[in-house]
Amino acid sequence: MIREHVIVGLGTEFPLQGIKTFPEDISTPVPAVVMVHGSGPSDRDERVMKLTPFKDLADGLAGKGIASIRYDKRTFAHRRKMARLKDLTVKEETIEDAILALELLREDPRIDNDNIYILGHSMGAMLAPRIDAEGGNAKGLIMMAGTPYRLEEVVLRQLKQSRGSNSALKWVIGLENKIIAKQFAGLYQMTDEEAKKKRFGGTLPLYYFKEMGQKTATDYLLENTKPVLIMQGERDFQVLADDDFRKFRELIGDRENTEFKLYPGLDHVFVEALYDDILKASKEYSVERHIGEAVTGDIAEFIMQHR
Repeated sequence: MIREHVIVGLGTEFPLQGIKTFPEDISTPVPAVVMVHGSGPSDRDERVMKLTPFKDLADGLAGKGIASIRYDKRTFAHRRKMARLKDLTVKEETIEDAILALELLREDPRIDNDNIYILGHSMGAMLAPRIDAEGGNAKGLIMMAGTPYRLEEVVLRQLKQSRGSNSALKWVIGLENKIIAKQFAGLYQMTDEEAKKKRFGGTLPLYYFKEMGQKTATDYLLENTKPVLIMQGERDFQVLADDDFRKFRELIGDRENTEFKLYPGLDHVFVEALYDDILKASKEYSVERHIGEAVTGDIAEFIMQHR
């Protein structure tokens, strides 16, 4: 494979270091994907302790004739500048850079411009349909471990999961859950200015959640007719197969050009799961493993069948 260092957003206030990965054979233009991170600051590999899902996907797809671009997230590369934004939304955090990365691919003559896909993981999957609608203009979408729910609903559910674990922290977590639920109460009845003044956890403005939650991934998907691949690890404890994945099937199961793939034994990062407890996330992600052939093979097949 061929790897090249690039800068997404060159000349802007927020340049981001990134990597283009190509197959060995680029004698003719090849399909490509833009990788969109999950929540929180993240590097170009989307590193989670010992796991590097975006690097795994880039290398695996290159072996199947598909190029990719991955890059440091803005909140990772420009943490201090981003922390000073009082009205931060996913537009500044994620969407603008994903569109810039798509443009970088389109400018490359080695890329087949008619076959560029947005590959989003976790919150990146939630945002993939919006990125496409707001200027991404991709051929299709690959949504890995996404959810049809609003972000604040997922936050509250994860707190509830933590409380349900065998933990000495049950009472503390239960109290925190009540406090956070109270913070989110009436979110969509607040004015934008009210939501900007209130903070979740002392950091993110509630406006971040309100702005994102006004239109869900499902809402965008139902307005979109492009090919979509929705992927889910069966043992994911952050986004749930029997809730989020099932709900996607219920809401958009009749949508044309939609495929669903469930992977037995895989976790949120699409590697073999070790635990089934959200409180053991640090243990889950501290053991090196890599995304396998089943996942990269399905992504490659999906892209190639729509060429």
